[in-house]
Amino acid sequence: MDTSRSSSQSAGHIAVEGHAGVLVARFHGGPHALFDPEISKQLKELVDRADRDPDIHAVVFTGTHPDRFLSHSDARWLQAGGTGFPPINTRFAKLAARTARLINRVPIVRTLAGMTRLKSLLQLDSFHATFLKMNASGTIFVAALNGSALAVGAELAFACDLRIMADGEHVIGLTEVLLGLTPGGGGSQRLPRLIGTQQTLVAVLEGRPFTPAEALALGAVDEVVPQEEVLGRAIERAEYLSLRSKKSLGAIKRSIYFGSSLSLEDGLQFEHAEFLVRDQSKEGQERLLEYIATTDATGELPLLNRETYARALATGRIGGSSPQPAAGSSATASTAPESPPS
Repeated sequence: MDTSRSSSQSAGHIAVEGHAGVLVARFHGGPHALFDPEISKQLKELVDRADRDPDIHAVVFTGTHPDRFLSHSDARWLQAGGTGFPPINTRFAKLAARTARLINRVPIVRTLAGMTRLKSLLQLDSFHATFLKMNASGTIFVAALNGSALAVGAELAFACDLRIMADGEHVIGLTEVLLGLTPGGGGSQRLPRLIGTQQTLVAVLEGRPFTPAEALALGAVDEVVPQEEVLGRAIERAEYLSLRSKKSLGAIKRSIYFGSSLSLEDGLQFEHAEFLVRDQSKEGQERLLEYIATTDATGELPLLNRETYARALATGRIGGSSPQPAAGSSATASTAPESPPS
């Protein structure tokens, strides 16, 4: 079966539902559910918007194809991006990648360079920057895997904070080696952080994706549910987590995504810096003072009171007023542990 997009077929797009709270972003990649330059562009715009808007707390990605989240990149796009250059080695390619990153930081230069053979390099660098912003953002990103996700489809899911996958005859994984390629959207870096180096190495060398059961057992996805429940469960999880402080979520994500890959000493310093910012914030100080006042008034630590703790998990905070779920929200205390840690 031809998996490349015909030249006459219109570009893909992302349909976004909602304006605040939890957004649902649906990938329209044509009959083959392909990822193309237009989807990449719209993904960047969406992530930028979700990151800077304090009223957007989560984005749930899903596919419109009945059995595919995103198949993989448009093969014609990949093939065209590899032409027009003399043969290069890895050392030169690294230099080119660094150059693309610098160019992308200067709008005028980026526009001019985008008219040259550097266009494909700039697109790939921008793509990596989008995923990194997802990891650094206080916005929660959830992949509602309604079907199969190969190559870049899997890489996008791995860049999300949570992955809810449909049960059935679906797969997720990195298959680039079968086309004589290697993962280019971050898969070789993010998948080992999810399931370990050896499990990743064996799967990527072979080009074999995981079934839903395998992905769940390895930790590549967080939940497997019936296909008809995937989107609803993803929204439920997004609503639940988005009740927490967006700035605290961002600090936690940065500490884990970026700090945990550093040496222990550097990672601790990274975490320390994020903690100091939150400890000195108005929000952090107000909540700490409220916690102290409640402890003094009741003679007990609120987090060690089972009912208070359960309520805090359900509302995203200890005491005080908390954001209310959007209409139709299914975020309840049932998604939280039944009791506090001992």
